[in-house]
Parts: sequence; C-alpha cells; structure tokens
Amino acid sequence: MVQERPRQFGGTQRFGGPARPGFARPASSATVSAASPASQSRAQQLGLGLGKGSGGLGKGKANGLKRHMKIQRDTIYGVTKGDIRRLARRGGVKRIAATIYDDIRQALKDRLRSILKDAIAVVELTGRKTVSVTDIIFILNRQGRQLYGFDPSFSGSRR
Repeated sequence: MVQERPRQFGGTQRFGGPARPGFARPASSATVSAASPASQSRAQQLGLGLGKGSGGLGKGKANGLKRHMKIQRDTIYGVTKGDIRRLARRGGVKRIAATIYDDIRQALKDRLRSILKDAIAVVELTGRKTVSVTDIIFILNRQGRQLYGFDPSFSGSRR
C-alpha cells in the first residue's frame, strides 16, 4: 500500500490541488516508499555502499556552511583510477578488474617508501636538503632497479 508523504504546510495547496473539481490527481512515482528496491540505487542493491564521498556536505549543526569543505582522505588516492588505467595500458593490459586499484596503490606506496627512505639517507649523509636526479638514479641502481636512459656515470660504479 502506498503511503502519502506528510504535508509540510497545511491549508490549500497552490499548485498541488486537482486540476478541475471532481477529478483526482494521479499518484506520482515520488510517493513510493523508500524501502522498495526500485528507489534504491544500484550500488545499494548490490551492497557496494555509498562510495568515498557521499557523506553529504550541508550546513551541519554549527559553524556555518560546510558545503565546500574538503573530505580528508589518504593522499595515495591522488593517483586516480584513470592514472592507473593509463599506466596499465602502457604496459599492455587490456582489461582491469575493479578490485585491483587499491592493490596497485598499495604497491606504489611501498615502492615509493623504499626509494624515498634511501634518498633521505643519502641526502642527510651529504649534508644537503634537496634530493637531486642523480640521487634517485644512484638509489635505483643500488636497489637493482636500473632506470634506462641515463649515462653510466650516474650509476656510482666504475666500468
């Protein structure tokens, strides 16, 4: 059974009344109850949740407008789904599973952490505050991950 929404304002309706006396207005689809599966989004029907940014940003309870506040997330999500897809396409991947993006972000974060840890050690040892390209090339060669396109003089070993 369809339950009507409680009316917010009493009295006569300005535009919602019947068009002519004696003719009732047909029930709109907006009066369907919220529990029906037709009113739920496809993500909610599949149990996928609301996503990462749909918490809603209204006025809130205090402190004025919060409409334009940034939602704090981990900075690794700056590497977007499109970025990962682009890198995969360059690597020859044709199709990507939806569950792989977080795993790729984690692998990227681990690799960056290992490279930057060594870079910080090298820069602090030399008494500098700026990481240079030669530092990164040296670290990658040291870790056994040679980066092509640079002279052997960057490798730090004599040939």
